[in-house]
Amino acid sequence: MIGRLAGTILHRAPDHVLIDVRGVGYIVHVSERTAAALPPVGQATALYTDLLVREDLLQLFGFTSMLEKEWHRLLTSVQGIGAKASLAILGTLGAEGLGRAIALGDWASVRKAPGVGPKLAQRVVLELKDRAPAVMAMGGSLTVDTGDLVLPDDAGPAATAPAASAKPAPASAATLSASATADAMSALTNLGYGPSEAAAAVATVSGRDPGAATATLIRAALRELAPKDTG
Repeated sequence: MIGRLAGTILHRAPDHVLIDVRGVGYIVHVSERTAAALPPVGQATALYTDLLVREDLLQLFGFTSMLEKEWHRLLTSVQGIGAKASLAILGTLGAEGLGRAIALGDWASVRKAPGVGPKLAQRVVLELKDRAPAVMAMGGSLTVDTGDLVLPDDAGPAATAPAASAKPAPASAATLSASATADAMSALTNLGYGPSEAAAAVATVSGRDPGAATATLIRAALRELAPKDTG
């Protein structure tokens, strides 16, 4: 199983990228969101990958984080969702947006993905509502920032390795958000709330304040979960 590729970009397209890894070119299918985030041709990159094996076909699908890869594997477990539909959903919502949509039962957001009809969007939300919180809770540990990629000396003339003294790239906003979400959900479940209700509460408050820190998310989620005074 090929779980990750690191090399030099030889070609970019809206739905795939060709990566040279020590003289071997790998075609990796990606979402539009991932394609837009990749560096220009001739520069180094790294993608987590999932290999689809069929009798007459081998296809690699690439993701910028392990969290996104886990969502892809979860999505493709839903009947009617193939790799193409999964990439369309992830390209439209991103890993964080997808988790929030499922936790809130917001199938209309899933419906916005190209090629995904209302019935299929509803099926995604219904089938994954009990499984999604586990992936959301793992987000902080699964989302790994690759930092600067240093290629081997024999990677080829097109490869431009950063200086050895280069500092690792800072964690992205998505990485920090996934970590805060995961920590907040963990705290809420430790307090006795169920995974589904914890996920829904955290999704609600993180939607209002995407950059909120863990402590802020926990406080706001607890307010969201508090019994409402109907008197």
